[in-house]
Amino acid sequence: MIKELSAQGRLTIFPVALAVAIVFSAFAGVADAQSQKFQFAAIGDTAYSKRNQEEFDRMIAVMNRENLAFVVHVGDFEADPRPYNRNPDRISMPCTDESFARVLASFQRSAHPFVLTPGDNDWTDCHLLKARKVDPLERLAKLREMFFPEGRSLGQRTMPVDSQAKDQGFAKYRENLTWTTNGVVFATLHTVGSNDNLGRTPEMDAEHAGRKAANLAWMKKAFAAARAPEVRGLVLLTQANVAFESHWTESLKSRYVRSAGGRIPKDAEGTAYDALVDALVTEMESFPKPVLFVHGDTHLFRVNKPLISKKTRRFYENFTRVEVFGDPDTHWVRITVDPSKPELFTIEPEIVPGNTAN
Repeated sequence: MIKELSAQGRLTIFPVALAVAIVFSAFAGVADAQSQKFQFAAIGDTAYSKRNQEEFDRMIAVMNRENLAFVVHVGDFEADPRPYNRNPDRISMPCTDESFARVLASFQRSAHPFVLTPGDNDWTDCHLLKARKVDPLERLAKLREMFFPEGRSLGQRTMPVDSQAKDQGFAKYRENLTWTTNGVVFATLHTVGSNDNLGRTPEMDAEHAGRKAANLAWMKKAFAAARAPEVRGLVLLTQANVAFESHWTESLKSRYVRSAGGRIPKDAEGTAYDALVDALVTEMESFPKPVLFVHGDTHLFRVNKPLISKKTRRFYENFTRVEVFGDPDTHWVRITVDPSKPELFTIEPEIVPGNTAN
């Protein structure tokens, strides 16, 4: 028997069987939630022109009618400054407070929780704007201030998220977020195109080094969380195409490049993403659960398994890459998480009526 003193001072006696049943029911509720199928949307590289801004709003309206847990934007929410420099009538001026405010308002029209991880167009490349003098690091600070409210996502219906800013030594990286939905861990990594802001100036190189260290620590923490017995899988979301192919064997590289009618450079240089890919390989060597890596950057919708093991020289079967649609295509990717399937993730391209070219 279990005895409990009530607020009124009366002694209540519960049968042990009833107490056990209550505890079991609570655990069953958690287990049931973790077995529930759900869907989310992945988008990126959007609204590069005034026409594409209208297409983006149309896509948001379409997604609002869907039963989605949340929407993730993997960066580049505005145009690179160079097209604007060439044709300012067709493109809204990027890298300004006005542009940021317009984009944020479009994100807030999402009926679902909305999460962003930044892209190079959004701050790194802003030094290329000719109409105004823009400091990329100032834009980065503004981006963090506007798009990353503490503890919550964007969107009309928000969801709680945790930020790396809570971790000692990483206070500035409020854009690196994590959350868990029905037993699946999600984490954003602030890795961007344009070689991740490396190789332009010493100041930018220092920024890159600090952010790279933060990303590596955040990814390691995400894998650690995903190793918990109750977790079914892991989703990593970032902007940059991290050049998985550059880590392939020579025969695989040759086959890949030949398929596009090219050839491998004799002295291929490393990239700013090598450390991230190496860290992914290290984690994957002992991680048996499904991992989904979602990115944008090169505007080619694709789904494949590009990460190769250094031990077996074979692709990891439980690692899947999804690249989202990108300008000039304004469509979205539906990702279904179904615990009843061993592979866990099902990826479907969703073409937005009214945004088609053909």
